Amino acid sequence: MQVALLSYCCAACRDLPVMGFKCGIVGLPNVGKSTLFNALTQTAAAEAANYPFCTIEPNVGEVSVPDERLDRIAVIAKSAQILPTRLTFVDIAGLVRGASKGEGLGNQFLANIREMDAIAYVLRCFEDGDVTHVEGRVDPMEDADTVETELMLADMESLEKRRIALEKRVRGQDKEAKTTLAVVEAALAVLNEGKPARFAEIAPEDSTVFRQLQLLTSKPILYVCNVDEDAAGTGNAHSRRVEERAAKEGAVAVVISAKIESELAQLAPDEREAYLEDLGLSEPGLNRLIQAGYSLLDLITYFTAGPKEARAWTIRKGTLAPQAAGVIHTDFEKGFIRAETISYADYIALNGEAGAKEAGKMRLEGKEYTVDDGDVMHFRFAN
Repeated sequence: MQVALLSYCCAACRDLPVMGFKCGIVGLPNVGKSTLFNALTQTAAAEAANYPFCTIEPNVGEVSVPDERLDRIAVIAKSAQILPTRLTFVDIAGLVRGASKGEGLGNQFLANIREMDAIAYVLRCFEDGDVTHVEGRVDPMEDADTVETELMLADMESLEKRRIALEKRVRGQDKEAKTTLAVVEAALAVLNEGKPARFAEIAPEDSTVFRQLQLLTSKPILYVCNVDEDAAGTGNAHSRRVEERAAKEGAVAVVISAKIESELAQLAPDEREAYLEDLGLSEPGLNRLIQAGYSLLDLITYFTAGPKEARAWTIRKGTLAPQAAGVIHTDFEKGFIRAETISYADYIALNGEAGAKEAGKMRLEGKEYTVDDGDVMHFRFAN
C-alpha cells in the first residue's frame, strides 16, 4: 500500500471547480437583477436594459469568495498561488404573472430554477420614475408574492401529476411509491394553504425523497433588497418591510445597491476601499450576499496550504473528514487514512505548520472527525 500526503491540490485537479453553492438570481423585470449580476461577476455577460426579457438565456458567472484568512495563511506558508473558493451565480430570465402557465419566458425560467441550491429574490426597493416597473408600481412585498405564487402554482401542478401516477403504483402494493406519495401529499397540503413547500413538515428519514421532488419552493431563499445609493448603508422603509418578512420566515434579507456594486466593479481594487469609505460603507454588497448565502446553506470553509498554493474549500457544516477530502478529489475520500489538522487560530498564532506541530497543536483526526470552519488540513490517503 502506498501512502500519500496531500499538502496542496494535485495538478490533475487544480483546475476543477471548487464546490460552493449555485444561487439563481430571480425577480420581476426591471428590478435590477441583471445589473446586480453584472456587478457581482464583474462582467457584462447579462444585458441590463430598461425593458422586459432583456436576459434571454440564463447567464452564469463565478465569483471568488473574499476571505482574509486565506491571505494570511498564504503569507505564512509562502504559497506561490492563492486560490479562493468560488460561488456560482445564475441570472435567470425575468418572471411575470402567468409564468407557471408559460407566460413570458415562464417555462424556461422555472426549469432553470430547479438546478439551483438557493434562490435570491431581487426586489425593487427604490423609487425611480425613469425605470419602468412591469406592473406600474413599487412594492417589494407584492413583487415577492408574485414570484412565490408562480413557483407555488408550478409546484402544485407538478405534484398533482405525480400523485396520480403514485396512487396507481400504491394500488399495486409498491412500498416506495407509498412513502413518496405521503411526502407529496404533505407538500401539497402546505401549498394548498398558500405556503411554499419549504414549510412542509417532513420527517428526517423522508428528507431525501422530498429533495428528489425538486420543488421550486423547497429551496432556501435570500431576499435581496435593491436600494438607491443613499440607502445602501441603512436600508429604507421598503427594505425594512422585507427584512421583517424574512425574519418571520426564517429566511435572510440583504440590502444592496446594485448601482453602487456596478460602479465598484469598474474600479481598480486599490480604489474600491476609498470609494466605499466615501459612501460610509465598510464592505461591498457582494461580501454581505456571500455571508448570507453561507449562513443560509450552513456552509463553512477549510484550507490547504503549501509552497505551491494556499486554497480554500467549501463544505457543508457537519461534513466528516473523508467527505471533506473528497471535495478535492474522489480518490482522497476512497483512500482516506487520516487528516493532519490545525485550527486557523493556532496556525496563525504559531506561525504555521512547523510551529503548530512543535507546540502540539497539530492533531491527527480520523474518519469520524467533523471538520470545523477554518481548519488547515493535510490529508493522508492510500493510493
